[in-house]
Amino acid sequence: MSQYEDKLKQITREELITNKLKLVYQEMNSKFNSIERISLSLYDSDCDSLTTYIHYTSNGDPLNRYQSVLSDSKSLNKIAKSGEPRIVNDMSVYDSVKKRHSEQLKKFGFKSSYTYPIYNKSQFYGFIFINSCQINAFADDVLEQITPLIHLIAALTVIEFSIINSLTSTVKTALVMSHHRDPETGEHLDRMARYSRLIAMGVAQKYNLDDEMIEHIYLFAPLHDVGKIAIPDKILLKPGKLTFEEFEVMKTHSNKGLEIINTILDNYQLDGMQYIKFLRNIIHSHHEKMNGSGYPDGISGNEIPIEARIIAVADVFDALASKRSYKEAWSIDEAFAELKRITGEELDSDCVDALLKNRGAIERIQTLFVDPE
Repeated sequence: MSQYEDKLKQITREELITNKLKLVYQEMNSKFNSIERISLSLYDSDCDSLTTYIHYTSNGDPLNRYQSVLSDSKSLNKIAKSGEPRIVNDMSVYDSVKKRHSEQLKKFGFKSSYTYPIYNKSQFYGFIFINSCQINAFADDVLEQITPLIHLIAALTVIEFSIINSLTSTVKTALVMSHHRDPETGEHLDRMARYSRLIAMGVAQKYNLDDEMIEHIYLFAPLHDVGKIAIPDKILLKPGKLTFEEFEVMKTHSNKGLEIINTILDNYQLDGMQYIKFLRNIIHSHHEKMNGSGYPDGISGNEIPIEARIIAVADVFDALASKRSYKEAWSIDEAFAELKRITGEELDSDCVDALLKNRGAIERIQTLFVDPE
């Protein structure tokens, strides 16, 4: 009888990409215990940014909650453009490089690295980084055995984010079909999603948000108002102030959104998707207020999920700083002043503070995502 054990058979039974990648890393590490770190970073083409996502290490990760601009790194930019992996068997060649990621990796004792760019057809998804505390860890015999596992990680990543993209595209298509004149533009969704990521990174330590959680808050943020599909145009598109009765109808979009997303998740068989609870909380609770005067449930303070509090601040700020049919765009200073005024009563103070500390990043996001005239 064969003594062969298929250590990766569990991968088809795992629903979460985190667990799938952990199994792959464990298999890689069991073959070569000199491989002590594997990390996955995702690329945002609109902002030219790399953001840490998932990692496994033997003694903590040097680059938690880290974001950088790809074009600032000549070597990584070259790898992304060529599509070819890079092997560095002695990282001392980067001793003169004064970048945070290089310095942190050296601080943790890593001495060699393998960098693999993730592509699906022509779309660049990000990088897989593998590190060792040994020099010359990536000899040909090692590469021969770990390369299939690296390709597996890349394929799992593409599948995971293709699923999320399909979900997001489905919702966006429904929004376009239902409301061609929706005042909340695609640029609004792009901006507030990135504001949400800034806020999430700022409060991550206090609320124990890891890189995966932060990325899913960013990915799910544009779906927060999916329930507006069910709101009549005469109310959704009304240029003036809503009557009491009209506002009561508008308030139903939080519950309707939850119903819609549950139906989509059921139809697409996506209920086991990573951090699906975050998506439901974002849709259902982003209009709750810290003093309990929000909707739909009137919950307050820490009863409101942190992901919903994050989205609320991002959404309110962008509404203030954007032009609407009934108002001109406020300046950043004016919008900041209004956020401070309603902090504590309506908005979470930690989330507001996290946004206020990122003026430079806010200005860059506004420059990249400008509403059409």
